[in-house]
Amino acid sequence: MHSSLEQRIIDLEMRLAFQEHALQELSDALAAARSEEARNALLLHRALDELRQFRSAMAASPLTVDAASEPPPPHY
Repeated sequence: MHSSLEQRIIDLEMRLAFQEHALQELSDALAAARSEEARNALLLHRALDELRQFRSAMAASPLTVDAASEPPPPHY
């Protein structure tokens, strides 16, 4: 049978192993979150660039529609 001191050492080793495992899981989760954050930031910047390009194109050639030249709506 283990002595009290040996049992305490075994318990501490088990706790240490559990904490190391938990720390690795947290580290992996943090790395994944940072990667996802970087990907989302890139997607956001791309979407904003596309929006700026769209606004510039719209400002350069505004759509001028004469309401009189449009056919009447179907309910007329």
